[in-house]
Amino acid sequence: MTAVEIVDRSTMIGRLQRGLILKPRETAIVTVDMHRGHLDPAIATMAAKPDDSRRVIAAAKELLDFARVRQIPVIHVKLVYRKIPGLGSEGMIQPFWRALHDMTTEEDRLTPGRRSTVDGHNLEGSPGTEIIPELYAKADYVIDNKKRLDCFYGTDLRGLLDTLGVKSVCLMGINTNTCVLNTAFTAFNFDFRVVVLSDCVASMYGDDLHVLGLQNVARCLGWVLANDEFKEKIEEGAARND
Repeated sequence: MTAVEIVDRSTMIGRLQRGLILKPRETAIVTVDMHRGHLDPAIATMAAKPDDSRRVIAAAKELLDFARVRQIPVIHVKLVYRKIPGLGSEGMIQPFWRALHDMTTEEDRLTPGRRSTVDGHNLEGSPGTEIIPELYAKADYVIDNKKRLDCFYGTDLRGLLDTLGVKSVCLMGINTNTCVLNTAFTAFNFDFRVVVLSDCVASMYGDDLHVLGLQNVARCLGWVLANDEFKEKIEEGAARND
């Protein structure tokens, strides 16, 4: 495959960021699959790299603590699969995931160089479905019936966001290029303001696809903000009277 140069849209992105307003009362943070099945290397069935896991957990904890103090709602959305007799995980009905599962050589794993299994991933009642403990607080909302890459698909996420009066959806989690990106697309299509928190996302599929996910959001869908940038925008939004 021929290497391609990333198009420089920094001027456009900078102007968009300067104009961004995030009002705390209209903002929610949605965490995407921030469970042990991705982020706990000891048991993960689709593991992010250990250094990515440590980075994402630390950055997410910092930002979620900041958000809760400012009464910004936190919504955890996680994938949980049932076990179906004669099928295995209910995810196995997806043809691409089935094809990946049937490939047994190490170089064909879903996550390059790491243990991965679609059929055994986040089965109902398994430890992998547990939200990383330091990222959860009692007042948070939890949606635990995600079945595919999009956090809106088949869940009541949109209804909850509407009930809370949310206009700005800020995403963190795993994976940048699949579940986070899919959710960003749907949030965009529902006319939410879309933000991806770059310090708090990673991809088990490789750094190249992590970069792709962030570039796709920043150039097509919304805003990509580091933790410090998000905090600054929230403080600015809180100071506005309109």
